[in-house]
Amino acid sequence: MTFAILGGILLNIGAFLTFKGKIYQAVIVYLFADVCWIVMAYERDDFIGVVLIIIGVIFGTLAFWKMKSGSMSKTLNESE
Repeated sequence: MTFAILGGILLNIGAFLTFKGKIYQAVIVYLFADVCWIVMAYERDDFIGVVLIIIGVIFGTLAFWKMKSGSMSKTLNESE
């Protein structure tokens, strides 16, 4: 099984968890999928891809922490 396939499977699992409303678990699964794509990009010597995926992982992690601390819901409620 390639890292692309494993990342795709994890992406589908994350989407299903999001559909079920399990956002925190979905974000964690998405981060594991990102790790698969980082490895895949690195193996193909796509260093720009590696950097862009790592930046996405950093933003995803920051969003996870923001949701976990409760400040995300405050931000969403202020915009209404």
